[in-house]
Amino acid sequence: MSLRHVLLSALLGIAAITAQAADSSTDWITPAEAAQFRTTPSYADTLAYLQRLQQAAPGVIHLATFGATPEGRPMTVVIASGDDTFDPAAARKAGKPVVLVQAGIHPGEIEGKDAGLMLLRDIAITHKYPHVLDHLVLVYIPVFSVDGHENSSPYHRINQNGPESMGFRGQSQYLNLNRDYVKADAPEMLAWLKLWQQWLPDFLIDVHTTDGADYQYDLTWYTEDPHKLDPAVSAWQHDAIVNHAIPAYEKRGHLASIYLEFKDSRDPRKGLENFGSGPRFSTGYAALQNRPALLIETHMLKPYENRVRATYDLVELMLEQINQHPAALLATTAKADADTIGRVHDVQARVPLTFKPDPQSTKFDLKGYAFKVSHSNISNSDWIQYDPSQPKNYSIDNWNGLLPDLSITPPAAYAVPAQWTAIIDKLDAHGIRYNRIDHPLTIHAEGYQLDDPKWATKPFEGHLMLRDFTLHALPREVTLPTGSVIVPLDQRAANVAIQLLEPQAPDSLLHWGYLDATFEAKEYGEPRVVEKLARELLAKDPTLHAEFERRLHDDPAFAASSNARLQFFFEHSPWYAAQHVGAYPVLRLDATQLDHLSADHSSTGGSHTP
Repeated sequence: MSLRHVLLSALLGIAAITAQAADSSTDWITPAEAAQFRTTPSYADTLAYLQRLQQAAPGVIHLATFGATPEGRPMTVVIASGDDTFDPAAARKAGKPVVLVQAGIHPGEIEGKDAGLMLLRDIAITHKYPHVLDHLVLVYIPVFSVDGHENSSPYHRINQNGPESMGFRGQSQYLNLNRDYVKADAPEMLAWLKLWQQWLPDFLIDVHTTDGADYQYDLTWYTEDPHKLDPAVSAWQHDAIVNHAIPAYEKRGHLASIYLEFKDSRDPRKGLENFGSGPRFSTGYAALQNRPALLIETHMLKPYENRVRATYDLVELMLEQINQHPAALLATTAKADADTIGRVHDVQARVPLTFKPDPQSTKFDLKGYAFKVSHSNISNSDWIQYDPSQPKNYSIDNWNGLLPDLSITPPAAYAVPAQWTAIIDKLDAHGIRYNRIDHPLTIHAEGYQLDDPKWATKPFEGHLMLRDFTLHALPREVTLPTGSVIVPLDQRAANVAIQLLEPQAPDSLLHWGYLDATFEAKEYGEPRVVEKLARELLAKDPTLHAEFERRLHDDPAFAASSNARLQFFFEHSPWYAAQHVGAYPVLRLDATQLDHLSADHSSTGGSHTP
């Protein structure tokens, strides 16, 4: 072959390689990138892109379905691994932490989906980050609320800079999934809980877009207060996020801040407060499960492309951090689980149910914008208007810190009578271990008496919530029917059980209205009968007579209501007491009571572990 032919062949080969590389690069542009981030792809187009990734990199990308939406759409999860580690048992055997990244729980806030497609491509196809999955397994939900995602409109988020059309905050039953973690009403959440129990992730990232004020940051982030976390989890979280990921993120040209919840939305200078996360939220639920979690909130007024790239960078940097130090995260979650299991032997242990603001503030340097506040003749209130052309810094007070408020001493176990199937169903949904008794069993245990209930005046997330009640503890003798369950707290999910079953917990099943029937009297007395009863009670009980006179004097509404006056006497009679109105059905067992129960092997059925 002549030199001319050799050179020509070489040039053609180089051209072919170059063309192939160009074609490959073009082929893998994500739908959002192809649209210059003006739009975000439909769910079908998102799945089509993910399926192409799986076909091109079957050893790295694996797609699975983990549930179905109320409208019948599949819920897809992506498992990404550097070496075909596509199931939880293999991940645990290999000593690899599991990182769950979820997008689209609020589908109008969809940066996490488009960032995830780009990042998976750059891991599996372009090999921009060839080793980021060497020592971890990524479980990625591209769209959590799929029905909400497909309910797309330009008019769903009034204060957001793109994409052109976006999903709806609620799923198709109008439930907000990021208020559903504990009550678990939505089919999507029930599916998510099964996925969580299957994989038991070591770290959760939940991607959102914020609303509210204008400021310079392209991304804000939130983690649960240290008082809500096992100390090991809190320490790992601070080191990985604050000391490493956020500084590296800002070196990439971004500007980040802690989550910004202003005490007064019309004047940022009045300082910050904690937005009040709890178990109904993603990060709050992860805290109950002894897991660190990061809430990402990109800034809604930044261009959509900026927000997607901000999410991409922070998620990638968190994966890098965990991949470099996998043992540290595994040791952290293992210790937190062991601490929770072992707490049952600590008679001094206290578990906080509610939290209050720390009165001690710190200083925070807010990178904001100049603004003016004027009186509005429309709202007859103040109207704040920002000027993004004038960056301005403010030194403000930060009251983000929380302190434990109401705390309880956890029991050794709870007992739930068999007839309260709604409670047992929720235990099942959350994967909480319990034992069923196989014949009736009389026990002596601590119970609660609940009185003076007050409900909300309008529904919230499909429930009319119980807002307030009085409570006092008292001993009870109860015969549990066959099929009743004993929930021991020497288990890693003990904190979830406490939040479900302790009446005063803000997201307890009682507060959500699942036990409203306990406050309803089913027997009553006719007025002519109670008239006679009242006279008999007054004659026999001077103390009751004095209390009745006080009510007449102190409560005009009571004094003016004949029904209320008669009901007073009926409720102080044995005919009312026999109905056990307000008797909370869940009982608390101490260690001695639980030991006696366990010793009666004939009374305990099989152990339930979902």
